[in-house]
Parts: sequence; structure tokens; C-alpha cells
Amino acid sequence: MCETEPTRGSKETMVGERNWAGNYEYRAARIAHPESTVELRDLVVGASSVRALGSRHSFNDLADDAELLVSTAGLPSTVRIDEESRTVTVGGGARYGDLARELQESGWALHNLASLPHISIAGAIATATHGSGDRNGNLAAAVRGLRILRADGELVDLVRGEGGFDGAVVSLGALGVVTEVTLDIEPTFDVGQRLFENLPWDAVLGRLDDVTSAAYSVSLFTTWDEDAVSLAWLKERADQPTDIGDDLFGAKALTVPRHMIRTMDVRNTTEQLGVLGPWSERLAHFRFEFTPSNGEEIQSEYLVPRARAVEAIEAVRRLGPLVAPLLQISEIRTVAADELWLSSAQGTDVVGLHFTWFRDQARVEAILPALEDALLPLGARPHWGKVYADRDGVVPGLYPRLGDFRELVAAHDPRGVFRNAFVDRLLG
Repeated sequence: MCETEPTRGSKETMVGERNWAGNYEYRAARIAHPESTVELRDLVVGASSVRALGSRHSFNDLADDAELLVSTAGLPSTVRIDEESRTVTVGGGARYGDLARELQESGWALHNLASLPHISIAGAIATATHGSGDRNGNLAAAVRGLRILRADGELVDLVRGEGGFDGAVVSLGALGVVTEVTLDIEPTFDVGQRLFENLPWDAVLGRLDDVTSAAYSVSLFTTWDEDAVSLAWLKERADQPTDIGDDLFGAKALTVPRHMIRTMDVRNTTEQLGVLGPWSERLAHFRFEFTPSNGEEIQSEYLVPRARAVEAIEAVRRLGPLVAPLLQISEIRTVAADELWLSSAQGTDVVGLHFTWFRDQARVEAILPALEDALLPLGARPHWGKVYADRDGVVPGLYPRLGDFRELVAAHDPRGVFRNAFVDRLLG
């Protein structure tokens, strides 16, 4: 299938650009900013090695180390809603916040959003980025179809249910550049957010299932050296009422809004105190129109099989004196299982332990081995786009379908144009 858009003049720059957080500088001969699929194809076919850049919210070398980096931000992002099939198709470089607004205006919704609505759709999917909720799969679980530009210039359409599709969704950019994504949608719904303060650790450890199932989405915020979890953040769907009053297993409901990091401006967060509003303005933690999160930070995250979650939480609590001095905040949340080959929730429900560090790369890297010595033996899978160490190379072995993914990459990109050091570490 070929595109017929006119080719426009591309912009190319020598690399001197950093990721969103500022902790990583990209290494490549050039960065191109194509504005059409035709222009993108011309760039890709003529390059020896290529990686795609989305919103640059990765904190490591996942999208780096190529002769050419191509930004997807300027590619067409027209939104096409198919009400009969309950799907939406949009350009891979589009941001979730933009798509959410258009869907809401048309009376439709996605099942979930990540903490930040500022991230690109294709980039979030490729790394199994997620929101929260016991019954909510990660963002990639909503993918119904993909259109991928391969190194040979061919545009390939992959559809759920076809062979290899489950390997192509969370692909780490190793198959090609995702130019379009088709997602499941549902009728719009309203959400209210309530915050509860000082949730006892005994409740978290002894009644974790009850805590995380208390609402459509539940996030717990801590610095791990506290006597109680400082904040429980509940997102309640109006069409799925809960019986939670002003007490959540010993935590009291807040009567004033609060940022999860006490020193940060609460105006950057989505509206709280139970005020109902559309999913597009509540499921993310941060408002689309404001600067997200803290900016100057480094992130790590480990997705632990639900059956080992209490062990993992206890292990990190023991490391509290080590991690707390370098930590801005940590978030505990849940993700439902899926069958996507490289998803961190492949084959099992998981509990994510997320760490937002101060931006001190050397100190973060120094403490990660101790954290991973505690978590990786429990089957914890690091988030692909965040900082992790894996000094013993155990992460590839956590994915039973890795061999199938290796064959899929070889079939779609036999010359290895879209491979880089990150992919090589995984596939060998």
C-alpha cells in the first residue's frame, strides 16, 4: 500500500538534542523531521541505520545510536473514528492528550491513560507504557492494528489476530517506524479523583488486593522510608460507583488538593476532590496544558508479577534508607495481564514499582544494582523506556516469547536497519 502525499522539504539537524528529562543526549549523525510518509520513506530507504523518536520521554538509549534519527512529531496525525467497529486510527507520532480531546468531543474514550498525556502514542505502545487499574491492560493492549514503514520502504498493515501481531505491538522500534495506530475505544465516561492520606503499611501488605481494587484506578505514593504510604490516589468511574467513604483502610480523605510531590504546584495535576469530569481530564495524573511532572528527573520502574508483589514491596521498604535520599517520589500501581510478547505484563497481572529520582545519573546507576538484586529474582521486568542496570543480563530471560520476537525482527528487518545497541543487548 502506497501513500500519495506530496513530498515536502525535510529539516535535518546534527545531533545536539536531549530527551525530555535532560538526562540523555542522543548520539547520531543527524536528526530528520519529516512531514509526510513519502518524505519519511525517502529518508529511511536511504539510511544504513535508523531509529524513530516520539515525544522523547525515554530515559535511556532505547531510541538512540543510529546514523539517522527520525522524529515522528511532524507526521500526519488525522484522527479517524469508526463507530461501528469501535476503533480510532491516528498517526503514531500524535500525543495521547491531543487524541483524548478529539475522542471526548466525539463522545468516545480510551480505556486508560498514562500519568502524562504528553507522550506519543507509538512510543508509549512500543515500550508497554501503562496507566493503572486491576482490570486495565497497558496502553498497548488497546491496539487493534498497526501500519509500519519498514526499511525496504514498504508499508505493512498488521491486525490483531494475525500471526506475529502480538509481537509487533510492543516492538521497541525494531520492526520499523509506526506511522499509524488503530485503537479500541468505548463510549465516553466521567471520572472523579479522591486522595487519601497516610495509608498504613499493614493495610497495603495485608490487604493489597482490597486496596488496589477499591476504584477503577488506584495509585499509592511513597518515599519508602515513611511510617505509612503518604498518599493513595483513587480514580472512580461515575458508571462504576464504589462504597469507599472518607476512610480507605485507615487512610483519611483529603479535603484540599495535593501534588504527589509536596514541593510541586498542585495546579499541574488533574482536578481532585471527587469533582466529576471527562476521562480525558482525569485518567492522567497531570494536566495536558501544563508542564508535566518535575522535568529534571530520572525514572526507573519494575513490573512485578502480582503473586510476588507483597514480597517486592517488603524488599524495597528494607532498602528505604538507600533509595529515599535520591527519590522524589515512588508510585505503586497495577496492570492487568496481556499476551503481547514483550509486554511487561505478558502472561501475568503485575504491580508496578515506579521511582522518580532526582536527576543524578551516577548516583541512580550506583543504587540500581541493589534494587535489582531484590526485585529481578522475583520476576520483575524493568520498563523498557526507563533506567535500569541488568548487570547480569537476566532481563531477556524474563520474556518467554523472545525467540519468536527475534524471528519476527529478522523477517521484517533482515538488514538490521532498525537495530541499535539497546536492541542488540536484548536479542543478542
